[in-house]
Amino acid sequence: MNLSLKQYRNIDLGIMLAMLAAAEVLINRAALTRFADELYVLSPTIAVVCIVMMRWGAYAAVHVIGGGLAMCIASGASAGQTTAYCVGGCLSLAAMALFKVWGKDKLRESTPKSLLFTAAAFLAAQVGRWLVGMLFGGTAADIVRLLTTDSLSLLFALVTVQLARKIDGLFEDQVSYLVRTQSERQRQQLAEGGEGTEMF
Repeated sequence: MNLSLKQYRNIDLGIMLAMLAAAEVLINRAALTRFADELYVLSPTIAVVCIVMMRWGAYAAVHVIGGGLAMCIASGASAGQTTAYCVGGCLSLAAMALFKVWGKDKLRESTPKSLLFTAAAFLAAQVGRWLVGMLFGGTAADIVRLLTTDSLSLLFALVTVQLARKIDGLFEDQVSYLVRTQSERQRQQLAEGGEGTEMF
């Protein structure tokens, strides 16, 4: 079955969103039932958002909102907290400015650059959540709490993105990936055709 780029993108984004939402619900349910007194929280949203930003750019906003909604619904968050996570978290997309600085390929291939990209997305998300939270009665000191309680999420995102870099095509711009794999298939077919001609 041949898919258009739009169909492929929508399926890819949908699968990523479904996996993220399921993970957020499972993690938050486990946290509420088994680790209710723990200071730290774990959210896979930033990790997934970083991967989707690399793959599809600003479409990652869907995953910021989807991951935030799933987490807030599962944890019983207030309307203000939900808005902060879903709207404020979209500031994480500011990390895409690093694509302009280095280009996606150089960022993807470099460990320091990819680590900086992930950390920038995390920090921008926390600042965005903090700023929106201030509109709902938050305080200036809340930024310290956000950074502290979500530090485990940062570690998870850093490790996940580094692992994703090792899997061919996962942490890669998908248009470039499709062009590259198509070119590789064509070269392989030409090579196989050439070998067949020499045999006869």
